[in-house]
Amino acid sequence: MDFILFMKAIILGMVEGLTEFAPVSSTGHMIIVDDMWLQSEEFLGKYVANTFKIVVQLGSILAVVIVFWSRFMDLLGIKRKKSESGTPASGGRLKLAQVIVGMIPAGVLGVIFKDQIDDYLFSVETVMIGLVAGAVLMIAADRSSRKTPVTESVDQLTYKQALGVGLFQCLSLWPGFSRSGSTISGGVMLGMSHRAAADFTFIMAVPIMFGASFLSLMKNLEYFSMSALPFFIAGFISAFLFALVSIRFFLKLINRIKLVPFAIYRIVLAAIIFIVWISQG
Repeated sequence: MDFILFMKAIILGMVEGLTEFAPVSSTGHMIIVDDMWLQSEEFLGKYVANTFKIVVQLGSILAVVIVFWSRFMDLLGIKRKKSESGTPASGGRLKLAQVIVGMIPAGVLGVIFKDQIDDYLFSVETVMIGLVAGAVLMIAADRSSRKTPVTESVDQLTYKQALGVGLFQCLSLWPGFSRSGSTISGGVMLGMSHRAAADFTFIMAVPIMFGASFLSLMKNLEYFSMSALPFFIAGFISAFLFALVSIRFFLKLINRIKLVPFAIYRIVLAAIIFIVWISQG
């Protein structure tokens, strides 16, 4: 892999890592950056390029696992999560069953419509629609949010809320809508604090993203060649490093600024893309 291709992989990984956990759509950003500038399809082919946009998320998944390591150990029953004082947490806590309930709706629809999503929704036009529609949802969520949320912590999550957030996650199957944007908005509308909704979103994203990456790899395995492997490795490492930074930053920020600033960014970005897209057309 020459230097130019290596830098393209680094840039796409950076875009993924910085945007995966902000409610701005990482897939949408990668499609925009790639289709309008890097054009990886020219040297990878359509199917491998689309798979890269999904598999590079594995780097972000690894970053989530590291940030929420003790939480995942607790969910698996390996280690009881401790409170801030260092003693085992008592009372309610997030359960693995709640994570599974939240995963089911988007997981089922994702498997059923995987081919249609890959074939028809990975384009600049669909991303613009998703950016604006997601922004409207986020503004509506902030307007409906309560000053004192019913669910301040993810450990207070109910099964009904878990299912509701899972249903909202189905919207993220449309590129540009954003997984975190749809689920955090849904959580807020269901009475969760922005931080609790973000925590549940990130935890639930790990199996969902891993499953999507695995299915995409299996489907397009025949199109791979060893020459594409360095491109994937470079993108993976880049996504992991930038995601580590962005996750911690976003979790500190979300309760303070909420969703509207991200919604405004999405609308402005969609307008810029539209202008550039029209001028190129």
